[in-house]
Formats: sequence, structure tokens, C-alpha cells
Amino acid sequence: MKWKPFIRENGLHLSWVVALVATLGSLYFSEILHYAPCKLCWYQRILMYPLVLLLGIAAVRKDRRIYLYVLPLSVWGAGISLYHYLMQKTEWFKDGAKACGLVPCDVDYIDWFGFVTIPFLALVAFVLISGLMVLLWRAERGESGK
Repeated sequence: MKWKPFIRENGLHLSWVVALVATLGSLYFSEILHYAPCKLCWYQRILMYPLVLLLGIAAVRKDRRIYLYVLPLSVWGAGISLYHYLMQKTEWFKDGAKACGLVPCDVDYIDWFGFVTIPFLALVAFVLISGLMVLLWRAERGESGK
């Protein structure tokens, strides 16, 4: 299969770029546009920001087993992002938004195309990183013959 060499060579760098863009995007929204992050946004940041360092170091060192450390963070982040997005876009979890703190979790600072919000962007980033890590895991498992 031709995807395995591609993922082995580029998976860490691609994951690092996704984490870096997500981190810089969140800093742009809060520090440049002055959008106050809610409690769930902070949890997503807590899970995304270390990925920049972990994936950057792993890419430089070519440590393809970083998926052991990255997958738990990215899967948790995806779960929080999905919950946050559903809180914004559906009626299912609206009651929980009021208990979120000073900034309610159902505030849509951006609403591009009627569905793209900040938690949606975070969800996409976490899912991309998780997907790349699963592919890297599969490529490495295939290489070792297990």
C-alpha cells in the first residue's frame, strides 16, 4: 500500500501543522479579536496546546510512537469539542450552557456558512490529528509485522 510510506514520512509533520494552526487560531480569536473563551474552550485549549510541543518534538526526532501520548489528548479534545458544538447548535444540551461560567458556552462568536463555529473548528482539528495518529499507528504496526 502506498499510503503507509506517505504517513510514515509526513504524518507527524501534518499533525503538527494542524495543531499549530488550531493553536494560533484560538490565540487569534482571543488575543486579536478579543473573544472571551468559555470554560469548554479552555478545556479544548488545555488539550490542544501541548500537542504542538509533543508533535513538534516527535516530528524532529522522527518518533512515530508518539501516537501513544497524542491519541488520548486528541480523542478527549474531540469529545469536548463535539459536546460544545452540540450545545451551540442543538437544543439537547442548551441547559448546560448556562452553568458554563461568565461566558456562556452556547455563544457563537463566529457562524460561517451556518455551521462553522469555533468548537467546530476545534473538532475538525482534533479529528484530523486523531485520524493521522491512527493511520500512523496502523502504518507502524504493519512495519513491525504484528
